[in-house]
Amino acid sequence: MTRRAQTSDAAVLARLLHDFNTEYDDFTPGPEALERRLRVLLARGDITVMLAGEPPEALALLRFRPSLWGESADCYLEELYVVPDRRGQGIGTALMEAALSVAREEGAGRMEVCTSEADTAARALYEKMGFDDREGGPGGPLNHFYEREL
Repeated sequence: MTRRAQTSDAAVLARLLHDFNTEYDDFTPGPEALERRLRVLLARGDITVMLAGEPPEALALLRFRPSLWGESADCYLEELYVVPDRRGQGIGTALMEAALSVAREEGAGRMEVCTSEADTAARALYEKMGFDDREGGPGGPLNHFYEREL
C-alpha cells in the first residue's frame, strides 16, 4: 500500500531519511532539522513524497521542474529508501510504480534518477522499471551525473 505523504508525516519522513543517510555514511543534519525542512517543503508543494507501509517503512521523494525542451515537467526522483529488513519484498517496485503514476498525473514527461555505481540493487530496480543510463537508449554513450558543493 502506498500513499502520498502529508505535512503531518514530516517526522516519520525525517527519521527515514536520517536512517537512510546514516546507513550509507552520508551527511545528515539530524531528524529534527530534517523534520523542520520537510514541513516547509511539503507545505509549499516543493516536494512530493510517496510512502509505503503502515507505519511507513519506505519512501520515494520527488521534485518537479519545468522542462526546457517541452511543455511537460521533468520529475527528479531525489530519494528512494526502504528500511533494510523490508528489502527484497517488492516495496521498492511498488513505490516506483506509484512514483511514476504520480509523475504522470503531475504532467511530467520524463523522470530522472541518480544512484552510485556501487548501489547495484537500486540500479537493478531502476533498470527493471525501464530507466536507462545510456544517452539515446541501449548502445548509446554512458550518461554521467556530476555534483559539486558550493
